[in-house]
Amino acid sequence: VEVFPPKMMRRRRAFFAAAVALTSQVAVAWVQQTTPLTPLVGRQQQQQMQQRRRVRAGAKKQRPEYVPGKIADPGYVRIFDTTLRDGEQSPGATLTSSEKLEIARALAKAGVDVIEAGFPVASPDDFEAVRGIARTVGNEVREDGYVPVICGLSRANVKDIERAWDAVKLARRPRIHTFIATSEVHMTSKLRKTPDEVLEIAVGAVKFAVETLGCADVEFSPEDAGRSDPEFLERVVEAVVDAGATTVNIPDTTGWNMPWEFGALIERLTTKFEDRDVVFSTHCQNDLGLATANSLAGARAGARQIECTVNGIGERAGNAALEEVVLALKLKGEGLWTAIDTTTITPTSRMVAQYSGMAVQPHKAIVGANAFRHESGIHQDGMIKNKETYEIMTPESVGLGRSDGDVGIVLGKHSGRNAVATRLRELGYADVADDKERFGAVFERFKQIAEKKKGGLEDGDLDALVADEVYQTEDHHALWTLVAVQVTTGSGVVPTATVEMAGPDGVRRVVANTGTGPVDAVYKAIDALTGVAVDLLSYDLEAVTAGIDALATTRVVVTPKPGTQLEASSLHTSGALSPKTFSGTAADTDVVVSSARAYLAAINKLLNWNITRRTVLDQDFASANNNNNNNGGPVPLPPSVASAANEKVPV
Repeated sequence: VEVFPPKMMRRRRAFFAAAVALTSQVAVAWVQQTTPLTPLVGRQQQQQMQQRRRVRAGAKKQRPEYVPGKIADPGYVRIFDTTLRDGEQSPGATLTSSEKLEIARALAKAGVDVIEAGFPVASPDDFEAVRGIARTVGNEVREDGYVPVICGLSRANVKDIERAWDAVKLARRPRIHTFIATSEVHMTSKLRKTPDEVLEIAVGAVKFAVETLGCADVEFSPEDAGRSDPEFLERVVEAVVDAGATTVNIPDTTGWNMPWEFGALIERLTTKFEDRDVVFSTHCQNDLGLATANSLAGARAGARQIECTVNGIGERAGNAALEEVVLALKLKGEGLWTAIDTTTITPTSRMVAQYSGMAVQPHKAIVGANAFRHESGIHQDGMIKNKETYEIMTPESVGLGRSDGDVGIVLGKHSGRNAVATRLRELGYADVADDKERFGAVFERFKQIAEKKKGGLEDGDLDALVADEVYQTEDHHALWTLVAVQVTTGSGVVPTATVEMAGPDGVRRVVANTGTGPVDAVYKAIDALTGVAVDLLSYDLEAVTAGIDALATTRVVVTPKPGTQLEASSLHTSGALSPKTFSGTAADTDVVVSSARAYLAAINKLLNWNITRRTVLDQDFASANNNNNNNGGPVPLPPSVASAANEKVPV
């Protein structure tokens, strides 16, 4: 038996005792799924890793029951989407009623708490779109009791508020959102009102909505609150809450505030009114690129509603992006959370991009084309070993599929329906792949293109086909359809186009026209057939992929010529009338066909907008006429009859 000196024995016993203690500690930590070795892995980093794993696993909480002015869960943040209102105010973005309805349904599928469906007083089409969303989406109740609040925006005057209420009151949960500016520059330069006058108008607007119309859910916004005097802002907030406002929105209208400034302002208000039944909200513009940061700072300071838009579209530089706000709270909310289904983010983003014509930049966070792509060799090496090395979320978590391995599938003329549908789901178009009618249209067009295109179709080609076959033809009033187009052009030849189209009556008509080029000749022929006079504001043509046989995507924006019967304008929230623009997008291997389809799509949107406008005006006339008959008043001509008295109406 080997005998050790006493001193060495004591050291060995101490060593073994320490080893046993450490082994026990590690075993306990493993059972509890935590690690106490904080010097090696910091507690905060450990919590973040656990949170990311929960996001990957799709852990969900139960959404608190909706009650105006109250939220039962102190950490729950309501998502207020204003894509259909502020988002549509993006220069060049115009949505038809049917497009707005489709987007509203996508937002409801995502679980958005409040949908601001529009500015009803802006135009008859806007009113009808909001009313249609309230009547349908606003009454589609899920099994768990969820149904979105449908909100209409109004300025702080009786006419606007009545129009908003008439548009949203059919919803199960209607809301009126009224506003007036409170900053010094707005009150003096734009409103030409004193602070006391502004305060009186604000209170009167809220009281009218609550007491006269009976709206139980009223939101008030002091426009340009970020540059308003804080003491005056407190006076306004207190007065409108006393008048019955259930939500008070604090807008950083010009994107002027820094996150620490905006957070301090929200904290000041939430602290002062913590005992009142009111939810504070944020609405941050992105002029300095801080919209998402300011929104999160506001939520951390006590705001429990964040106003945002899909892809961050909106006035000037846009708004806080819904996808950024939601994922930031989901990954690092520190107790703050939303009930948004993040797997709907990519399909909704693409729908909004196609309908609005506002393309998403490739490096856009979460929904950009490059958001989950890795080109650097070091990054690729890390991704191969462990995807968490360079990805804090998975593409699947936001509705974008990614194959675990390349199985060698090339989509070409021999590909079947299953292969195409599978790739569409991976690209985020599950709603299209699972819809028999819409997928059928895409697959039929896919086969036509695949016959012409060598080497198969790439992801960009599928994106273009979905945009062309689904998002550009969803409108159920496609008055004119392109049957055939033929052009003659070349050096020393006058460009000539022959166009055949089917009209609203189903009759096919053919016309030939000349122009400065083949596309110009086609557009003049379409104008002659439809009888519509428009100005072409923009024309963009790009190849979707590389190669001589690549698909060409064309996007055009038109507006009716001034002084014509179809002249269209809408009321901006600032009070100014702005001309309506209408966009169209199409894709084809033939640039002339692509250009013709895009132009015709824009023309159809213009005609549909005018049909809706006249229908609503005639309905309003009939209602007013009934009132006049009851009161013995004069009976005027219907608006559509009066407007057509001196000019022929296009077919």
